Amino acid sequence: MKHNRSSLAHQARYALRNPQKIGPHLRRLARDTWLRLSTRDHVSYYRAVMKSDTARSPEGAVGSHTHERWLALGRMQFDYLREHGLKPEFRMLEIGCGNLRAGRLFIDYLDTGNFYGLDISPDILVAAQETLVQHGLRDKLPHLTPVRDLRFAFLPDEHFDVVHAHSVFSHSPLSVIEECFAHVGRVMRPDGWFDFTFDRTEGKEHHVLREDFYYRTETLVALADRYGLDARFMDDWEKLPHKQSKIRVTRRG
Repeated sequence: MKHNRSSLAHQARYALRNPQKIGPHLRRLARDTWLRLSTRDHVSYYRAVMKSDTARSPEGAVGSHTHERWLALGRMQFDYLREHGLKPEFRMLEIGCGNLRAGRLFIDYLDTGNFYGLDISPDILVAAQETLVQHGLRDKLPHLTPVRDLRFAFLPDEHFDVVHAHSVFSHSPLSVIEECFAHVGRVMRPDGWFDFTFDRTEGKEHHVLREDFYYRTETLVALADRYGLDARFMDDWEKLPHKQSKIRVTRRG
């Protein structure tokens, strides 16, 4: 957890151990350089990344290199939330819903109309529509909406029992996370909660290209506190076969 993956020393050691990954990384580096020059902000940058990745594989675009892994990661997220308080009558907002890797299970479990999925990528939301058809979920009437930011301006006050963001902050600079914290409390019910995952480091905070960001737990806890949110590190999530960490946020008072 202390490795600085952006350092040249770490990258050199990684390349020596994994020579088959040098080519893919160089292609990512070339894409990163081009997108830095041709996009105006991080949301535009990452929307372009998702467009590129989704064209190759919607499941790969959300971080699943095989269909079996896509199924397993979706099931892991769903089982965890159901074991930690999710109920069918709850209204749920999923930030970065992707192609419904976990969303298809949430939609099936929740009462009709209770799932709201947001994503900055229109391309991955088209793939999400295909997932709905493939899994016979059209009658559950989920809401799927493309967004430009995480202000949630079009959503009503105190509407959601659960907000969920899996593998979103791991691709976000601190300014995007802060924007989310500044506004998410408004759309949460007083007794609701917000679960999010992040790439944790115990050393220097850093990012690789502009795609992968690593944060210390205390940084995110302190940032949540600034906006009247209490944050709790979810230790039991660490026992599951996933490389990211999880924090649960609730409204203070």
